[in-house]
Order: sequence, then structure tokens, then C-alpha cells
Amino acid sequence: MSLEKMIALHPDVGADPNEALAKAARHAMLCALMCTSCADACIAEAMNMRQCVRTCLDCADICAATARLATRRTGENVAVLRTMLEACIRACERCAEECGQHEAEHCRLCATMCRECAEDCRAALSSVQ
Repeated sequence: MSLEKMIALHPDVGADPNEALAKAARHAMLCALMCTSCADACIAEAMNMRQCVRTCLDCADICAATARLATRRTGENVAVLRTMLEACIRACERCAEECGQHEAEHCRLCATMCRECAEDCRAALSSVQ
């Protein structure tokens, strides 16, 4: 299944499905899952990972909300969508920074996903006018 195809089938989309926004939505959804998984793994670590857990869970929630808003095509709410994309960029950058401080492989994977998600949201931001 393809998120891009689903969005393209929406009656209000027409000829412009905004592929950059669809890509950002897909990566935000994946990032939410990666951050949730990383937070869970951090809880099981022997060292104190409280800040990493908090940062990952905050990022997961923001990414999940951003993904949901980015897939909607009925009507418009450009200001809110732009605000969510900006928040997702900030949350992902902060999470990548936090996870990047740790040697655990799950943190390294999470940091990489967060950087990719931030990059995609940045690209989508310019397409939402």
C-alpha cells in the first residue's frame, strides 16, 4: 500500500497530491514508531535514560500528530499545518541531539530517523502555502 496513492485518490486533491507533504507524513509516522520503540528500550537500560525517554516520547507524539494532519486534504488549515511541520522539525532535531549523545544502537537508529524526518518536514514546509 502507498500513502501517496491513497492521498492522490482523495476527491479534493486533483492534479497536485503534494508528494513532499505525503513523504513527510510517511516519515513522521515511522519516526513516531521509532521514537516510541527507542523510549521503551531506554527504560530497559541500566543507566539513567530519563531525559532520552522524555525527549523520544515528546517527539513521537508530535510526529504522530503531524502525520495525521499532513494526510488530510479536505478543506485547508495551512497555518496549523505549517506550525505542526515546524514543531516536528524542532522535536526531531532535539531528539536526534539527545539520542546522539548515547552509545546504544537503538538511540543511534532513532537519531538517524529523526534527522531524516526533520529533513522531509523541512522540504514539505516549503510546499505548504
